[in-house]
Amino acid sequence: MIDAILNYTFMQNALFAALMASIVTGIIGTIAIEKKLISMSGGIAHASFGGIGFGYLVGFEPIWGGLVFAIGSSVLISKISKNSKMKADTMTGILWSFGMALGILFISLAPGYMPDMTSYLFGDILSVSSGSLIYMALFTVIILVVFIMLFNHLIIYLFDENYAKARGINTKLLEWLVYIMIPIGIMVLIKIVGIILTIALMTIPVSIAKLLCKSIKQVIWVSMLLSAVFSLAGLTIAYYVNIPSGVCIILLSTVVYLILLAVKRRIQKRLHDQRVHGAK
Repeated sequence: MIDAILNYTFMQNALFAALMASIVTGIIGTIAIEKKLISMSGGIAHASFGGIGFGYLVGFEPIWGGLVFAIGSSVLISKISKNSKMKADTMTGILWSFGMALGILFISLAPGYMPDMTSYLFGDILSVSSGSLIYMALFTVIILVVFIMLFNHLIIYLFDENYAKARGINTKLLEWLVYIMIPIGIMVLIKIVGIILTIALMTIPVSIAKLLCKSIKQVIWVSMLLSAVFSLAGLTIAYYVNIPSGVCIILLSTVVYLILLAVKRRIQKRLHDQRVHGAK
């Protein structure tokens, strides 16, 4: 594995992409879970496919079209769910299907041969190009800078929004930043695990971290570490076994989560039984 990283550019790109994805997962995944925006995040990821297809149709970098569609969908879900009786989940479902349908339409209308969309739908960390690394790095830096600048305010906002308001924190601004940061983070993860599996990479490392940690700060840092470990382990397995890297990352992290969940429940049950017997 070390020799491959040192000798092959595509493996070096994959390594850098995995590390950037781990940063995004820790920050955006924690925000999405704590604010109960995972379902919305899935809708945004799928809606971005419309922009990716539009990029192929018009002839510019598809990921920028995906970003515009993702941010537009995020803002639309937020505004419509607040200003009408339509629930956010309903709007998310509509944009989810609309974006996918629009993407398929645009790609079918694009001149020439129909492009292979596998890397966008299922991800392929081994095919991340040097050009892709540039925009992934840009998006990651944006998220990281905003997170560092507003770290304390964001932690309080995630812990208790009402308490944040009482402290004089501008929760409206934080909310809008969250609705913009999530689509930007999704654009980083799409190249790693694809549109379909993006929710899993956002959710699983954070869920494992929540089993192990008590504070939000700890969850963020531990989920970053876990995401990096799963991405690198999945990358290694995919390289040697010749299977899709995104699928490998998600399967590995899911198995670890289920094992830890079962172990924790068993420990909790044993402690509960001990307390019951001790009370008797």
